[in-house]
Formats: sequence, structure tokens, C-alpha cells
Amino acid sequence: VLHLSMGPVTNTTHAPFYFILTGIPGFEASHIWISIPFFCLYAISIMGNTTILAVIRIEPSLRQPMYLFLSMLALTDLGLTLTTLPTVMQLFWFNIQKIRFEACFAQFFFLHGFSFMESSVLLAMSFDRYVAICRPLHYASILTSEVICRIGLAIICRCVLAVLPSLFLLKRLPFCRSHLLSHSYCLHQDMIHLVCADIRVNAWYGFALVLLIIVMDPLLIVLSYVLILKNVLSTATRTERFRALNNCLSHFLAVLVLYVPMVGVSMTHRFAKHASPLVHIIMANIYLLAPPVMNPIIYSAKTKQIRQGITRLLFQRKMH
Repeated sequence: VLHLSMGPVTNTTHAPFYFILTGIPGFEASHIWISIPFFCLYAISIMGNTTILAVIRIEPSLRQPMYLFLSMLALTDLGLTLTTLPTVMQLFWFNIQKIRFEACFAQFFFLHGFSFMESSVLLAMSFDRYVAICRPLHYASILTSEVICRIGLAIICRCVLAVLPSLFLLKRLPFCRSHLLSHSYCLHQDMIHLVCADIRVNAWYGFALVLLIIVMDPLLIVLSYVLILKNVLSTATRTERFRALNNCLSHFLAVLVLYVPMVGVSMTHRFAKHASPLVHIIMANIYLLAPPVMNPIIYSAKTKQIRQGITRLLFQRKMH
């Protein structure tokens, strides 16, 4: 593995500056074989989310708020997949470890931006489920196309404004330790360890982001489910309860697929700094690959309208 020890380097340095990416430590000779499951997961993610988007676009019956939010989730998952795919696969296939300073920061911005966007979309989807179940008569009047567009714009602004300060706070600092990163992509938690300056401002801002997104979003989602359960248990029959809860199952599974690995990787970086590098790498890959891969599978398996749309889409292709 290549290590570089350089003097302090910031964004004002004129000499080219590279970070060094890491594959799977101890398994460098097997990177070609390890690339096969990674390639398959990336292919499943791209094909699955593209199919979801195509079905929602083609099927007029799916132009409903629930499926418009699902299309936002699929676009976010595609963005997350395409952000990490180039560096991961070029490292495994061609052993290209170097990544330019600017490219690493661009990847860091999009990677964390799409990750936060995923959380925000799931929060919006929980609001959609709350309105659909607790205010069904006002569903169409509350979640109009204009409101959904505003929610989508608010999600984008929220994520960009959340990530940009951490990017600028990190970019102004000198990197004067080994420039070896622990992953095959650029994570903020990884890059901040290479700084040899006071990072208290970065740490406090990172803590604020954790409270704002990793803590607040799940709490609001839990609150929406508490209100849904309260409404369903107090007014609905047993059959209606089952139908309502079944409609929420896909969203609930998507929430678990995102937040369990997200909390796991945060805890690993914060409290298990001396754990094996393999643990950090496995947790980070699960965190980034699980949602884009699993969400299309979950919604295809649990949503009848999506299954029917996929069937019609495949049948039309065969006819042509």
C-alpha cells in the first residue's frame, strides 16, 4: 500500500496533492475477486432504481404523492451509487489509489449530500404516510404537486446547506500527516483524521449535523408512526389496521436499512477507533451500499402497483 508523508498542504498549495485510497487491507491480491460482489451490488442498485423511475414515469396511475416521493428516493439512491462507483471499481480493477485533492472533496460533498438527502426523503415519506392514513379525505388537497415540488426543493437546499460548511471548514485546514484514507472513497470522518490542526470547530459542527439529521430525522419519523398507530388503533377495524400498517411496511424497512448502518458507522468511528480497519471498511460499505441496493427490492416486493408496473414494462419490451 502506498503511503505519502508530506508537509502541510491546503487548498492554496500549487503543487498537485493526492489522497491515497485503500481497498480491503490484507486482501490486495484478491481485489479482482472482491470486485465481483461489489460490481453485482452496484449493478443491482443502478438497474433497480432505474426500473423504479421508469415504472413511475410510464404508469399514469403512479402519479401519486407516495410514488413521487419514491422516485425522489430512487434518484437519491442512484446519486449515492454513482458517487462511489468510479473510485471503488477503479481501485479494485486497476489498483488506482490516487485521487486529486479537488476530486476527493467533490466526492465527499456528493457522498454526504446524497446520504443526508436519503434521510430527508424518508422523513418526507413518513409525512406522506401520516397524511394518507390519518387525514385520508384531505390527502389530495394537502399533498398537491406544488407542495411536493416545494418539499423536494427544501430537501435539496437543506442537504446542500448542511454539507457545504463542513466542506469549507475542512478544506481550509492543512493535511500534514500520511494522506492515506481508510476507504476506497472520501468520507469526512476519515479525512478529518489526517488534519494536523485544531479541529474543534469541525467537531462541533459535525456534532450539530448528527443532532440535526441522524437524531432529529429518525425522531420525527418515530413521532409520525406513533401518531399513525394512535389513529389506526382508535378508529379502524382489524382489517383496516392490517391494511394501513402493511402500507407503511416498505417505508419502515427502508428507514431501518438507512439508519441502522448510519448509526453503526458513526459509532464505529467515534467509539471504536482502535478496532480492526476491516471493521471500519465493512461498516462503511454497508452504510453506503445497503440503501441503494435494498430499497428497490423492498418496494418491488412489498408494493403491488410497482410489481404490476414492472411486469407491464417487461412485457412491453418483449413485445417490441
